[in-house]
Amino acid sequence: MSDDGHEQNGHENVPSRQRRRFPGISSRAYEHPADRSALVALRKLSGFDTVFKALSGLLPERSLRLLFLSDSVRVSDQQFAYLNDMLRDACYILDLEKVPPMYVSQDPKPNAMCIGLDEPIIVVTTGLVELLDEEEMRAVVGHEVGHALSGHAVYRTILLFLTNLALRVAWIPLGNLAIMAIVTALREWFRKSELSADRAGLLVGQDLQASMRGLMKLAGGHHLHEMNVDAFLKQAEEYEAGGDLRDSVLKILNVLPRSHPFTTIRAAELKKWSESRDYQRLMDGHYPRRTEDKDTSVTDSFRESASHYATHVKSSKDPLMKLVTDIAGGAGDLGGRVRRGFGGFTTTNPKDQPPREPDED
Repeated sequence: MSDDGHEQNGHENVPSRQRRRFPGISSRAYEHPADRSALVALRKLSGFDTVFKALSGLLPERSLRLLFLSDSVRVSDQQFAYLNDMLRDACYILDLEKVPPMYVSQDPKPNAMCIGLDEPIIVVTTGLVELLDEEEMRAVVGHEVGHALSGHAVYRTILLFLTNLALRVAWIPLGNLAIMAIVTALREWFRKSELSADRAGLLVGQDLQASMRGLMKLAGGHHLHEMNVDAFLKQAEEYEAGGDLRDSVLKILNVLPRSHPFTTIRAAELKKWSESRDYQRLMDGHYPRRTEDKDTSVTDSFRESASHYATHVKSSKDPLMKLVTDIAGGAGDLGGRVRRGFGGFTTTNPKDQPPREPDED
């Protein structure tokens, strides 16, 4: 950014801080398979840009920009200079040519977002700034720059708009149902996009422990000395494997209204990716380039996404996922397994019992 806080192109005099840079990196390099397949399909859709330009007239983007400009603090060399350095450094590492404007908004709730149709805006709250240390914050800034590079800001803006619209038309039953169906689908996609952005944050910060600490603080607040990464990750294991089918259903109901995955799950997913061969190859400089994006196959992306979900279902310890695997494998005594899964309940009526044979003398 220039001295007056406006956007600028290029990354002159931005220190790399000895972190690896990824020239020309495509967002496909770090995107979650489900996120990637949806984005590839949308990018290939003929007329997609035209539709969203038409839709932009309905969305309050200009209003949001004016709101943040007038009632938040724009990050620059003069204001929150250390955040400005982080932002430019993150854009340098992920090779995002145009540095998006970034604002600090007064809100005690820790949060960050990347929104906008034509050009992304990054917003972080004072609650988040006060909660995280420098390296934890660097991962968050990288997370938001990852959203910008992937084009997530467009869909996040639409999600915010539709969520607010659903509240306004809640008194119209059919209209609200139609909107909420779209919102539910967008939330499912957005939860996967958050996993993608967490990976981007790790690529920028290149410090897994800092990323883990940041996620723990989002869950437990300032008291980092009272928390432990290994114990935190065990919570994710217990969450996935524990309980019966009733708990599996409750997990689904709990996550449906959320735009973000649960924090322990995010930490576990990020750690798993950091230990993968894909991550190591990426850090070694082997990754897809943006120049190859136009040649990306939608079919291959969907196939990879389907393969990911199939592997997830097979390896999951969740009782419902185990049942799905057993059904696919043709396991017998399905009724009995379902009853046991829901706590071993019985609904047997004594009248339904077979007649008892008379006792012999």
